[in-house]
Amino acid sequence: MERRNLALLCAGVVCFWLFALAFGTAEGRGVAVQAELPTAAPAAVEDVPVVDAAAQPQLSLNCRAAILVDQDTGTVLYEKNADEQVPIASITKLMTLLLTFEAIRGGKLILDTPVPVSEHAYHMGGSQIWLEPGEQFTLDEMLKAICVSSANDAAVAVAELVGGSEPAFVQQMNARAAELGMEHTTFHNACGLDTEGHLSTARDVAIMSRTILTTCPEVLHYTGIWTDTLRGGQTQLVNTNKLLRRYNGITGLKTGTTGGAGVCITASATRDGLNLIAVVLGAPSSKERFEAATTLLDYGFAAYRAAPVPLPEDRPLQLKVKGSTEETVPLDYAALPQTALLPAESAGQLTVQLSLPEVLEAPVTRGQTVGKAQLLCGEAVQGEYPVCAAADAPRMDFDTALQLLWDSLRGTAA
Repeated sequence: MERRNLALLCAGVVCFWLFALAFGTAEGRGVAVQAELPTAAPAAVEDVPVVDAAAQPQLSLNCRAAILVDQDTGTVLYEKNADEQVPIASITKLMTLLLTFEAIRGGKLILDTPVPVSEHAYHMGGSQIWLEPGEQFTLDEMLKAICVSSANDAAVAVAELVGGSEPAFVQQMNARAAELGMEHTTFHNACGLDTEGHLSTARDVAIMSRTILTTCPEVLHYTGIWTDTLRGGQTQLVNTNKLLRRYNGITGLKTGTTGGAGVCITASATRDGLNLIAVVLGAPSSKERFEAATTLLDYGFAAYRAAPVPLPEDRPLQLKVKGSTEETVPLDYAALPQTALLPAESAGQLTVQLSLPEVLEAPVTRGQTVGKAQLLCGEAVQGEYPVCAAADAPRMDFDTALQLLWDSLRGTAA
């Protein structure tokens, strides 16, 4: 029996030596020759889709500029003078909030961090909570004052905490705006008081709003507060965004009013999985500001849907792998979005078409694109997304093959 096993082992070694030689020759030093698969390029963040102007409705908006965007995709659903540079008043504070939340997320600050009040912050005009030099509040309290009452003094005090000084913080604001592609925005202060050259656009405000909502959703905890107090109940905070009590689904975001900017708002709202941002700049009154925002949001929720993406029930969960120690590799469909923005009348026509090979060639690495999923509305392509390997499938080499043979023979002998 031992001689028979030895003979089998020798025969096996020779066979696997020939196999390894052929394998290496065919693939060139053992590098796998893998059939090229079409890869789906994710939608570029810079290439924000815009609904064709001819398809946009004629809305009656009494304001200087406006825009309506889908928060999840950035798709522009409606625009009016969206690239005209105008003052934006206290909507400026969204950039102050964004940098502050990013500092918290980066571990530089915590909500209990005390915020000192300087003489400079004390002398801020406009809306305020009447801070006194030397007075201290926690960062959490200051964020409430900024988001609820739009306090200029609180915004400047927080800017000094984050940036060291307001001028240094303003440099950070402009640098972050440039990173976000806010091409027509220049900040000169942290609170939005009228200053020559302190300008933005409705489109840039939408970019800023979408960024803070997407990356720092904790801001909604503050923008959704209707009333609160500071100083042990002595200072009342009442939200300047009256849509919180008037509009179904409203979540925020920021109002603004100055003599130069007029009356402004960037409003965020959610219904049935559809997240919208409506920006209104330069309205003549608070009433007309809220009416314009309501008109934009009503149009968006009536005309569009966040349609669930239907993954095929018979989709393969794994693929066979050739030339690997693994027989199969699991598949990852996570790149597909959960919903897709569609016109309301087309929401039920969404399908997913898969393009996958029958067999993969080893080696396969986790995260490697192995196929694609095409999102269709009728016959129109809405997007293409990669289907990826969810695990490694290493290539079979000579040492591994020999070990497998040896393990097999030992099992037979036993």
